[in-house]
Amino acid sequence: MKIVVTVKDVPDVQSDRGLGADRRLVRDGGDNSLNELDENAVQAAVDLAAQNSGEVVAISIGAAQALDAVRRALQLGANRGVLVSDDRLAGLDAIGTATALAAVIAAEGNVDLVLCGMASTDGLTATVPAAIAALLGIPALTLVEELSVDHGQVYGRRELEDLTEQISVPLPALVSVTDAVNEPEVPGFRAILGARKKPVARWDLDALAPGLSALGLDTAALGSRTRLVEAAPTPPRTDRVLVEDDGTAATTLATWLIDRHLV
Repeated sequence: MKIVVTVKDVPDVQSDRGLGADRRLVRDGGDNSLNELDENAVQAAVDLAAQNSGEVVAISIGAAQALDAVRRALQLGANRGVLVSDDRLAGLDAIGTATALAAVIAAEGNVDLVLCGMASTDGLTATVPAAIAALLGIPALTLVEELSVDHGQVYGRRELEDLTEQISVPLPALVSVTDAVNEPEVPGFRAILGARKKPVARWDLDALAPGLSALGLDTAALGSRTRLVEAAPTPPRTDRVLVEDDGTAATTLATWLIDRHLV
């Protein structure tokens, strides 16, 4: 079984993030990490591969520093990686990113399952997984909290507001997972050292051509369809109320909530 898992290098959620003069997210602050939700996807891929004698390939689109995210996926148990890095791909939007990732998957060939985190913590569009599936022409199970594969079918469970869905589709398929699907293991020292020996292929824009051709596309499909017109810092909040607890804080809080009809 061949499983591809998509991973992304993102600024740490606790860092001071912002846009550069080109109106793009500044990604070279030095505190980047593997997108947290992608860790769940990698763990799910590794678990399924162990159960089905499979191989896990971690793929990423990004600047050279995105190699760290791929290496982290290898530490978590992926067998090899592919990093597509080219200045000509800078500023891709969600659809452009999905197109590039789909081209890598198409070029890989014979992929049984694609796994993704449900969203990235920098963009939070949650649209890339479904877009990849549409480009590849395979079914997608999104926002899955429980996952299994059996006899050529992938089974998933997801919780909606007022019901639970149990769904299944035939392989090949794509699945995006939430952070409820598992608890990613912390790689040990041997896993970290072993990851250094695992192969990572480096691709540029030209290397995507065969995969794009297999999708019936060319490099023109990688242009961004969205444009940031304006951005401004979030204004500071002025309605904060700081209460020092002298034994009456609970009463003060309850009164504040009642006065505003919040309870």
